[in-house]
Amino acid sequence: MGRAYQNRKVSMAKTADAKTKVYSKYGREIYVCAKSGGVDPSGNLTLRGLIDRAKKDQVPGHVIDKALDKAKGGGGEDFAPARYEGFGPGGCMVIVDCLTDNPNRTFGDVRLCFTKTKCKIGTQGTVSHMFDHAAILAFRHDDEDSVLEALLSADVDVSDIENDEGKLTVFTPQADYFKAKQALTDLLGEIDFEVDEIQFLPKGSTPIAGDDAVLFEKFLDMLNELDDVQNVYHDAAY
Repeated sequence: MGRAYQNRKVSMAKTADAKTKVYSKYGREIYVCAKSGGVDPSGNLTLRGLIDRAKKDQVPGHVIDKALDKAKGGGGEDFAPARYEGFGPGGCMVIVDCLTDNPNRTFGDVRLCFTKTKCKIGTQGTVSHMFDHAAILAFRHDDEDSVLEALLSADVDVSDIENDEGKLTVFTPQADYFKAKQALTDLLGEIDFEVDEIQFLPKGSTPIAGDDAVLFEKFLDMLNELDDVQNVYHDAAY
């Protein structure tokens, strides 16, 4: 596959208050997930995976606990997912995922990021058809054949497996995420996943350079400064 998936999800560590942004991002996502699916990670697999990822990103336990306690209370904000799509500098394709308690405000804020950097925001579906919504699981193991056999036996639709010096990276459609994790756990026991995420992976890439690349960096910085923005995905190559 070789799609450098790590670079397609823009790191929140681009702003001066990087840690605060990461903590806030996870806190909000954990709260929403726990409120909708239950606060017990053993019965809410999405929540369990999210908490695992938060710990890997060194989110303090008190941030996780505060989000769970808030969800237990049943009150608090009513956040909802919002997704915006469009074209960035040089015609690259961009998807912006948000969690918001005020869709009108969030749309206005995201649209301003587009317009101030000569980008064009579109309607839903504008560019998402050029991305794969994929689950990515990476872990240390050297027997690719046994892993593939276990996944196929569990009726997991394996898009690809990459083997890089003893690290396997499994790509499956987003809908098969839990089936894939369970199949791998059944085969190998508890796994310390180096990557455990669902991302939008571009099917191709759009090269940008010069002024477009500078403008694109500004565009990303502006998006990452917005509290409601959770993730930004793109196909820019620069």
